[in-house]
Amino acid sequence: MTWFPRPHRDDVILAVLGLSGGVLMWTLGLHSTNNHYLLPGWTALVPLAVMASLELLRRSMPRTILAVGTLAVITDQFTVGSLGTVMMFTDLMYAAVVYGTPASARRIPVATGLVTVAVTIAALAWLQRPEALLIGVITGLVSFAPALTGATLRNHREAAVAARLRAEQTALLAEIDRTQAITAERSRMARELHDMVANHLSAIAIHSTAALSIGTPKASTDALAVIRENSVQGLSEMRRLIGLLRDSSGDQEPTAAPALGSLDVLLDQARTVGADSGLVFTLDDTRPPGGRLPAPVEMAAYRIVQESLTNALKHASPGTVAVTLAHTDRLLSVTVTSPYGERPGPRAPGSGAGLVGMQERVTLLDGTLEAGPISTDDDIKIWQVRAELPVEDDTELHA
Repeated sequence: MTWFPRPHRDDVILAVLGLSGGVLMWTLGLHSTNNHYLLPGWTALVPLAVMASLELLRRSMPRTILAVGTLAVITDQFTVGSLGTVMMFTDLMYAAVVYGTPASARRIPVATGLVTVAVTIAALAWLQRPEALLIGVITGLVSFAPALTGATLRNHREAAVAARLRAEQTALLAEIDRTQAITAERSRMARELHDMVANHLSAIAIHSTAALSIGTPKASTDALAVIRENSVQGLSEMRRLIGLLRDSSGDQEPTAAPALGSLDVLLDQARTVGADSGLVFTLDDTRPPGGRLPAPVEMAAYRIVQESLTNALKHASPGTVAVTLAHTDRLLSVTVTSPYGERPGPRAPGSGAGLVGMQERVTLLDGTLEAGPISTDDDIKIWQVRAELPVEDDTELHA
């Protein structure tokens, strides 16, 4: 069973040096008090030995060793005195502030400062001579000075620890931001890749299935022509995207973002692809003429229409696919309806990524999106995609 913790190596060195130095000065007759002492000369070695023993516990029991050390240094004043005892006491005072509790670190400097002032006043009142100030100075050097030094060092250490913790937290937050940025960029790239290529690949899948199932040479030729056109366009989009990803210099010229003014071209492509599926595509744009929307809103609306048309080509039964655009109360409304039911001809498989991409685009603009089957007044089921995108500044619509 161990009563006391194992002392630190530096504490052992301090204890040995303090005890050796004190014994050497006592042997040489070097004392710290005058000839008016009460105890025999050898008794000065007792406080010295006690103080050296306390040095072994300066880190593990700072409050206890300070209390015992104070009694030892007071006892030393009734002997011939040892400078080694006084020096080791100053170290115990320093250690009590540095290694003690936060409350001790705050109270000890204040208490020693008050003791120094009190001793100085008492010495002046008792002796009534200027030399009495030396007693106050010595008291301050033995108690207040080491306590203040320890408090200063402790404050610097705590500030360094706090700075290190802040640096670690900053690094952690930076890593979290970097991870989130990478995730967001990957999501954006996935949306762009899907929106640019999925339409062409869907057309290729539909017409290749038709070419395999229909034995008419003309139908096969028409299907192959559509397949070739969409393959070329899809390959061009892929090359452009890959070029943007590879180019890190920033020298490549920016590509114009798709806008709602290109919807006619998009619908013409859909009519070409969906001609054999019995689909008719219409556009009803009720926005004010000459209006201009913010680029992010235009691009999101365009991509929503593009994805809705792609889904219609994949899954819609024969009928009319209607695209409607309207602007009211600082909201751009995009609605795409298509016939909902069993499709007799070939159809391309879907993965649901398009709906996810549309929802992500709308969420980034603080808009709303609804997609699903509904019933009309004639009790006919249709598939409707309806998105409402906020337009922050009305002046942008009439530039």
